[in-house]
Amino acid sequence: MPGKPKSQRRLRFHERKPPVKTGERRTPKGNRIPKKSGGILCEGDRLGAYRFIEQHNGEFGIRWLLRRTGICPNAYYNYRKHRKADYYAKKKEVHGQIREIYHSHNGVDGYRSMAAYLRRRGYSYSSATIHKYMNTELGLRSIVRPKKPGTKPGKAHKVFGNLLKQDFCADSPNRKWCTDFTYLFLKDGGVRYNCTIIDLHDRSVIASITDRHITSGLAIRTLQKALDSHHPGNEGLILHSDQGSQYTSKAFIKFCESAHVLQSMSKAGYPYDNAPMERYFNTLKNECTNLYEFKTENDLYQTVEEFAYVTYNHVRPHSYNGYLTPYQARTAP
Repeated sequence: MPGKPKSQRRLRFHERKPPVKTGERRTPKGNRIPKKSGGILCEGDRLGAYRFIEQHNGEFGIRWLLRRTGICPNAYYNYRKHRKADYYAKKKEVHGQIREIYHSHNGVDGYRSMAAYLRRRGYSYSSATIHKYMNTELGLRSIVRPKKPGTKPGKAHKVFGNLLKQDFCADSPNRKWCTDFTYLFLKDGGVRYNCTIIDLHDRSVIASITDRHITSGLAIRTLQKALDSHHPGNEGLILHSDQGSQYTSKAFIKFCESAHVLQSMSKAGYPYDNAPMERYFNTLKNECTNLYEFKTENDLYQTVEEFAYVTYNHVRPHSYNGYLTPYQARTAP
């Protein structure tokens, strides 16, 4: 070109634009229009155009895409706004469900149990999302009873050997049972004692009795109740307990022998050998008895039985069962 130096007439190599192939379309920015646009830019598929713009606006620019599709900017931004509105409306709905479940269960549910309850109602969310909704956005945290200080393992005083050896799984019902005692309080400070038996197959409560005294008689009555309701037969049922005097008493040992029940015992002072029972009693107190004041023992007895046989067995999801209830796990095909 006359009048310009040669250095200005030539484009440097990196400034040169690549050649355009025959039939290839480009944007003003020089970007190729992808083949997967599938005619969206030319046809009247408004929803498809909105989605295409959302996906490729960083590559081509929103303004060019809006002009190319013939879409008014206000229409596109209204679409974006409505999508956000739908998201927040759904989120508000889930927040309401979480509040309802949380307060109806007296605040005992953590985010994992809450996610299981929501799935029952048709809301499929990850545990991480429910954790964020509960703790960060709603300020709802499960009520946790303070843990007791741990105890050191004591010297073993074996009456019966430990047949379970911390194998807390059972292939079928009525093969392995666990039992233990715990204490419960009345409003006036009175103490009552609960004896419970659970089946390790599905963690269901199969017998629970509360009384004024912690005796071998209470242990025998609870075992008799379990045998009468489940009829395990004479197939080597194992009953695991600690080495408390109620279970090592002559009366209880004789009763187990007559019922063809094999006794198994934890090492003295070592609650991990009976961990499923410790977990159940922790749940009973954390989600039931610690939330109320019981004026009469009948109120206490009724509440404990309702929790054991209804809430725990038929309503509350259990992590051991993949968050199925014990009843669902027992009756699953």
